[in-house]
Amino acid sequence: MKPGIDDLFSIENTSQFEELTLSVFRYQSKECGVYAKFLSGLSVLPEKIKKIQEIPFLPIEFFKNQEIKSSEPDKKSIIFTSSGTTGMVHSKHFVSDVSVYEKSYLKGFELAYGNIQDYCILALLPSYLERDGSSLIYMMEDLIKKSNHPDSGFYLNNYDELIAKLNSLQTHSQKTILIGVTYALLDLSDQFPLYKGGKGDFSNVTVMETGGMKGKRKEMVREELHSTLCKGFGVDKIHSGYGMTEL
Repeated sequence: MKPGIDDLFSIENTSQFEELTLSVFRYQSKECGVYAKFLSGLSVLPEKIKKIQEIPFLPIEFFKNQEIKSSEPDKKSIIFTSSGTTGMVHSKHFVSDVSVYEKSYLKGFELAYGNIQDYCILALLPSYLERDGSSLIYMMEDLIKKSNHPDSGFYLNNYDELIAKLNSLQTHSQKTILIGVTYALLDLSDQFPLYKGGKGDFSNVTVMETGGMKGKRKEMVREELHSTLCKGFGVDKIHSGYGMTEL
């Protein structure tokens, strides 16, 4: 029996989570051919799995060379791909019903930030805009649309325009989320420092980093990265948003 989507979004406690997770595992062990073969190769009997800690995970490599799916795509299907780096084989996520993804990130946003229509959404995501199949771009396009704010939108390398927009939004005390790929946020704060001498006021801006350096800059540990961005943008903390195609 296929687990109900409504059950997924009505979990209230740990026992419900564990019960539904085991139900999803049993469904996938029967309906996902690649996963069924993987379990067989490990000599794992699905009916013997009683705890979520016992569920075997597919290696990430499988998502690069296998079609991991438990049902045939319907008219709302979509394929998301990993960002990776130049020359890499990209992982693929075959989504049979994209409305599940939509409901997931919308509920997540509401839990973390409240009503989407209270915000202006600014997306600085050059590496993602320049390729196809990004689940991040899909999400941001939807959030930008649902924010219903005239200034919400994407930015590529037009830093001057973005800085002017941020200043204008802060003048009007507009709650704003600036989400950017990590290296682009660092470039932005380097080239156009927003907070000089402690005089800037970006208290209404939530800065969220995502996606890493993508080979554009030297990698940094998170503490150093967040400290650098806090100084550059004049905010008390930096938010993070990360995901994986394989998840």
